Amino acid sequence: MKFRSPVLALSLALVSMCAWAQTPAPAASAPVPEKQEDRLPKQELTGQILYQFLLAEIAAQRGQFGLSAGAYLDLAKSTRDPRVVRRAAEIAFHARQYDAALEAVRLWLSLEPTSQQAKQMEATLLLANGRIDELAGNLARDLAAEAPNIGDALIRMMRAFARYPDKPAVQRLFDQLTEPYPALPEARLIRAQVAAAAGNSDRARSETDQALALRPNWELAALFKAELLPKGAAQLDFLKTWLDANPDGQQARLAYARGLVGEKNYEAARVEFRRLLTANPDIPDILYAVGVLSLQVNDAPEAEQQLKRFVEIGRGDLNPARFYLGQIADQDKRPDEALRWYDQVTAGEHAMPAMVRATQVLLRQNRFDEARARLVAARANAPDDMRLVVAEAQLLRDAGRHEEALAFLAKMLEVQPDQPEILYETALAAEKLGKVDDMERHLRRLIALKPESPQGYNALGYSLADRNLRLDEAAQLIDKALSLTPDDPFILDSKGWLLFRQGKSAAALETLQAAFAKRPDPEIAAHIGEVLWVLGRSDEALAIWREAAKAHPTNEALGATIKRFAR
Repeated sequence: MKFRSPVLALSLALVSMCAWAQTPAPAASAPVPEKQEDRLPKQELTGQILYQFLLAEIAAQRGQFGLSAGAYLDLAKSTRDPRVVRRAAEIAFHARQYDAALEAVRLWLSLEPTSQQAKQMEATLLLANGRIDELAGNLARDLAAEAPNIGDALIRMMRAFARYPDKPAVQRLFDQLTEPYPALPEARLIRAQVAAAAGNSDRARSETDQALALRPNWELAALFKAELLPKGAAQLDFLKTWLDANPDGQQARLAYARGLVGEKNYEAARVEFRRLLTANPDIPDILYAVGVLSLQVNDAPEAEQQLKRFVEIGRGDLNPARFYLGQIADQDKRPDEALRWYDQVTAGEHAMPAMVRATQVLLRQNRFDEARARLVAARANAPDDMRLVVAEAQLLRDAGRHEEALAFLAKMLEVQPDQPEILYETALAAEKLGKVDDMERHLRRLIALKPESPQGYNALGYSLADRNLRLDEAAQLIDKALSLTPDDPFILDSKGWLLFRQGKSAAALETLQAAFAKRPDPEIAAHIGEVLWVLGRSDEALAIWREAAKAHPTNEALGATIKRFAR
């Protein structure tokens, strides 16, 4: 606990308390509203009071809370000033002297019977001491005074105890408090919530069902029931059924939409978010959700419309939306607009991808020098950020400047010879130039440094398979990579390509198609097409190549494969 009243502040409070006592009474006149000081006791500031106060406060500042609590409690009894009494209660509570704290709190309540803070502290102390029956009796009297709004009062009380650590004690308390109200839906829901917090799931589900039976259209109870159900089909089925009967339940619909996203049912989720957007057209989170889900289902016009509206409203983190708008403009062949959006991504996890994509846009516009200058400037500001080194190497490679890429990486490797990202990129650059021995040396070093990473195993295994070299060793390397990351589409692509090199074309096609289903990458498409061609299914091969080329017209590996076969 951090005490808000330092020595000086409390000294001034005591001085002012005594000053009020010494202020002459005004002449008789018309009644005036009672001031706070009129409700405080008149107390002369004696040497004994000042001594006790200083003793108590200095002890508290030194961490001697037991001494401070005793001194403050004596001072509270003698002055009966609510400010001193409150301080006595706080100090005693912090010192874990719960009996003394309870005594101070009850004195406080006798002076300020309506103080919610005093009532809450008394409740906490009774609960901490296991005096559930006594606490329940006190709260029951407060509840009775709230009629006919007992349900709302119960919910407020429960929230006040939500963070109390002894959950079974809280459950016992509210079981007693709600016992007289079995037909009150709030009582049933509170019983469910405290039971769930105490780990009694069956009881929580039963009480929630009874709350909904008493008030079927109660959204709060429906949401809580959904939380108790297993995520997935059971939760979604319940929310859908409840929403069919209660279509205006906005929070339930939001929970349903989020659940659909969790199940990767993006189109259905978008339908629900659109319904929410109709009712709440300017809520940024909903605009953003519709925009991102539209991207997910390849509806770029809808995504662009909603994300632009989100940016216009200007609330929340705008960087992800700007990044996605850059992607949309880029894919729609609007390079200048794409650059504008990418350049506005100034922070967060999308800042680096935005910079890299901006350099790719510039490269496609034959503005290589400008693209590289951006990366060089960024590296000067963040020399230890390996992502910038990798981005510059990839830019050189994409520009076909393989010699420059290898020279650049070799220079970086001189400074950090065991940096995994640089080793990997250097191996790729060496492979592009046919320097297989250098490539293998760097990848072997990478494997030695990171034996639990699949990257080195996969790269070396694929490179050997692609060259039809040491296929048994390639199989061992790729299988090791797969054992580390079984569902990685690029490692599955390597496995499929290895099977093809081993003459197992049918198995190769199945594996490659599984990889493509996870990630429709143009190089995987190139491999699938080649296997189909060898299997005599040239029409299918041409179809997948054309589709991939439409989406990735500049991919070097895909273009080379098509050129070899489709003459």
